[in-house]
Amino acid sequence: MKSIVFGFLFISFFGFSQTMTQKEFTYNEFLGFVKKYHPMVKSAALNIGAAQANLMMARGGFDPNIEVDFEQKKFKDSEYYSILNSSFNIPTWYGIEVKAGFDNNEGIYLNPENTVPNQGLTSLGISIPLGQGLFINQRMADLRKAKLQIKLSEAEQKLQAIAVLFDASVAYFNWKRNYNEMKLYETFAANAQIRFVGVKSLIREGDKPAIDSVEAGIIVKNRLLSLEDSKLKLNKAKLELSNFLWLENNIPLELADELIPEENLQQTIQETLRTNELLNTDISITNHPKINALQSKVDILTVDKKLKANMLLPKIDLGYSYLSEPSYFDDYKFQDYKVGLNFAFPLFLRKERGSLKIAKFKVQDAQLELNLERLQLKNKINAQQIEITSLLKQEDIISDLVKDNNTMLTSEERLFSFGESSIFLINTRENNLVTAQLAQIQIENRYFVSNAELFKIIANPE
Repeated sequence: MKSIVFGFLFISFFGFSQTMTQKEFTYNEFLGFVKKYHPMVKSAALNIGAAQANLMMARGGFDPNIEVDFEQKKFKDSEYYSILNSSFNIPTWYGIEVKAGFDNNEGIYLNPENTVPNQGLTSLGISIPLGQGLFINQRMADLRKAKLQIKLSEAEQKLQAIAVLFDASVAYFNWKRNYNEMKLYETFAANAQIRFVGVKSLIREGDKPAIDSVEAGIIVKNRLLSLEDSKLKLNKAKLELSNFLWLENNIPLELADELIPEENLQQTIQETLRTNELLNTDISITNHPKINALQSKVDILTVDKKLKANMLLPKIDLGYSYLSEPSYFDDYKFQDYKVGLNFAFPLFLRKERGSLKIAKFKVQDAQLELNLERLQLKNKINAQQIEITSLLKQEDIISDLVKDNNTMLTSEERLFSFGESSIFLINTRENNLVTAQLAQIQIENRYFVSNAELFKIIANPE
């Protein structure tokens, strides 16, 4: 009878199992949901759409333009004047404008300047900026910045998607950690209950003092308390994870109770995040989204600087138009033309020089930020590679520590079966095992998060 009680009492920790109808929700499946349906990932794509709309607006500055201006005045049956001015303008890249026009004016009180032939007057001319606006002007600057803004938006979209995927990954890892802790406390609570029943049987047979039942009961209550707290943490972790689960049409999902985290995540996480090839290699950051974003900002500010520098030039606009009646337009006559010259130049250029200095400071500041980010990225990558390697070593050490503590607990249980130990010592050995296994779960969680951080630093969400 006594041997049966001992065999019932000291059931092996690793032999305890529970059959449940549960289904693994793998980390790769979870990331697939986040990438496809999460609202923040979708909204990042909207920024590119807005940048493309800005590019369309900037290109609109080079659209051909039709203008028609008509004025007519009649008073007491007299037509004072009828003035029709129409034109067709074509802006070109280097600030040059091609212009065609047709004027048809008549009236008894018409200004002599507006007098034209009976059939009207056609014109074809060109306007050329010889100072400001020749090599760069506001239209050119807007178009260049709009194109750069698309590159900036694409880089920022990747960074925003990466940030969401990283936060989602941390939530998944916390769910797995709390699930493992809950299962751990569940197993130890069951073992403590079995031990408590066995001790009471031994007390009834007179093999153990009655005080041992109090000691065993305390262990049961402590284990149940830890189990209940772990269940609370697990439920909170599941709700946090549900924040990242969505379906089409922005329908939120809640994590089902029968779903459990991936058991062999440690073997698949590096393949899922593609960090397995990044530990012992030098990683290029040339096409890094953060670098591309900052470089785009530098380029945009450089365009502004060139535009400000162009404002230091005098404003010289030269215009020429060939004039002809519609019926004689193909018979070119050099003496029929209209020419104009506009010149303007501030004497001190204080406003222009001040604007240029500010633009230069902005470019220098953005360039310094870019250089700093390059250095920080390299250091972050190196630090993360070192951390992952260290955590792998720590996992080997803590695994051995768990085995040793389990061996000590098993030995203490055998001594107790021979009457050479006590419930107190068994509890002490078991507490050491629990502490070691919790540390193992924590190190495993740190290893997962560290891989996700390397994934975030590399910033390649594809």
